[in-house]
Amino acid sequence: MLRLEARWFIDLYERAPDMNPILLEFAKLDFNDVQATHQEVLKYVSRWWRKTNLGKKLNFARDRIMENFFWTAGVIFEPQFGYCGRMSTKVNALITTIDGIYDVYGTLDELELFIDAVDRWDAAAILQLPYYTKLCFHVLHNSTNEMAFDTLKEHGVDIIAYLKKAWADLCKSYLLEAKWFNNRYTPTFEEYIENAWISISAPVILVHAYAFIARTSSDELKRGDVPKSIQCYMRETGVSKSEADEHVRDLIAKIWMKINKDRAENPHLPNIFVGIAMNLARMAQCMYQHGYGLGLQDNSKDRVLSLLIHPIPCI
Repeated sequence: MLRLEARWFIDLYERAPDMNPILLEFAKLDFNDVQATHQEVLKYVSRWWRKTNLGKKLNFARDRIMENFFWTAGVIFEPQFGYCGRMSTKVNALITTIDGIYDVYGTLDELELFIDAVDRWDAAAILQLPYYTKLCFHVLHNSTNEMAFDTLKEHGVDIIAYLKKAWADLCKSYLLEAKWFNNRYTPTFEEYIENAWISISAPVILVHAYAFIARTSSDELKRGDVPKSIQCYMRETGVSKSEADEHVRDLIAKIWMKINKDRAENPHLPNIFVGIAMNLARMAQCMYQHGYGLGLQDNSKDRVLSLLIHPIPCI
């Protein structure tokens, strides 16, 4: 979000009557230099994604590595945190793949066995599962172990227990949503939020990011997903969609005040991690501003192109 704002402001500043041409040129060079670094990271994660074969072999998997990296760049864009950017994009891609399994493809029995394998962190637990589940688990298992190994090697800290718990918690939240859908149950707004703070995947993203730096949409309902917060609130209270929208906007405003308060009251947290957490919230609003960002590719296309692909013409 900070880089999108920078791009917007550069374009605006260029038309200002009191524009300083030297300052403008430096701003353009800086933006293009960071963008070039992003493109190198994008090449790396694209090669990794092709190598996993998830997008090719799993026809339900969202082949959205560009959007997954866009999420990452929105959360942490600084070039010196390139490792965090590369690994975070892998995490985002794995989240969207596993989400697809739970939303679209897997049976409840398969989903429970998948959770058991993640809980035990044991590939032997998936022997009876179909190919697509085995492939997904092995990519998750191998990629996460590699990230944990990097942290152990560089910093002497073993983080695998924290990473696998974060993934198990996420899968359990997905399973609950799958059960709700299978039973045709619409949760109360409170029930939905209690589960959704995990199922939105923020804890998984932040747990991994912390380790790395030590070194609502109707379209989903058509696919078979559980109703989202707006629909749950409308069903529970009987209010109109516009009233439900206003209620959720009010909640978002209150949560932003809480986030800012918590930021001020926790000075012991590393500034870069606090920035990641803040940017994750900003990026969520950016991606879901006009619908389901990962599901509607054209929705975020212009932003992706301006941030990651098209450099600013310099004098």
